[in-house]
Amino acid sequence: MDNSSTQKWLNIISQYDNEFKKWENRTNKIVKRYRDDNRNQNTNETAKFNILWSNVQTLIPAVYAKLPKASVNRRFTDNDPVGRVASQLIERALDFEIEHYSDFRSAMRHSVEDRFLGGRGVSWVRYEPHVVAQGMPEDGYQITEDTDESYGESETKTDMSGIAGEQQEEIEYECAPTDYVYWKDFGHSVARTWEEVTCVWRWVYMTKEALIERFGEETARQIPLDAGAETLKQQGQNNREFTRAKICELWDLETEKVYWISKSSPFVID
Repeated sequence: MDNSSTQKWLNIISQYDNEFKKWENRTNKIVKRYRDDNRNQNTNETAKFNILWSNVQTLIPAVYAKLPKASVNRRFTDNDPVGRVASQLIERALDFEIEHYSDFRSAMRHSVEDRFLGGRGVSWVRYEPHVVAQGMPEDGYQITEDTDESYGESETKTDMSGIAGEQQEEIEYECAPTDYVYWKDFGHSVARTWEEVTCVWRWVYMTKEALIERFGEETARQIPLDAGAETLKQQGQNNREFTRAKICELWDLETEKVYWISKSSPFVID
């Protein structure tokens, strides 16, 4: 992608940073008060009580106390066995996803806490298909036996769709993980209402192996590993301590595409 398109997205991200800078600074102070980071600075620690932490811990169970139960119903309750079975399959799949994987539980817990402290909690649901290669015969042809009911005979047909040297793929299983998005790592185009928002993004921290798997070795070599925990940055650690790259995953409504942006590299991957 050309530099003009790259600069376009960087300008949108910069506009969001400038617009929400005061909110981010205020939320930082609230989080520090909630964690009671300044307790050691108070000489009379025995008389200090963190009422903010106590109130938030009391309100969290009122908003989110236990895992939800999926409920999938048909809009019209007519005689439709296929629709009834399909709704049951979707409901059971959702219940299994929620109960047997810990990502939903932890994402909801952190998002509710962010909602009470900063005013916004974000979770990101992904569709994750696991595809495996399906083996083909050496000659590239797949032999199928179909029964011709009109003649009562068994007729052997050759399926020419297979080509020698190619492999077909099939979905082994699929899931929908729920990712917790830290309140600092979420952004959107500046607008008056949510309906006017045209793009949203989140910042992800990817290791070298994750970069190679997602973008390939050639692109991964051009992206520096210059991101790490905020505590390391505050302590003035050099870049040799960093093992991840900070990548922006941006979803644009107008083009209906997903863009991957790194501020340290001069290109955008779509």
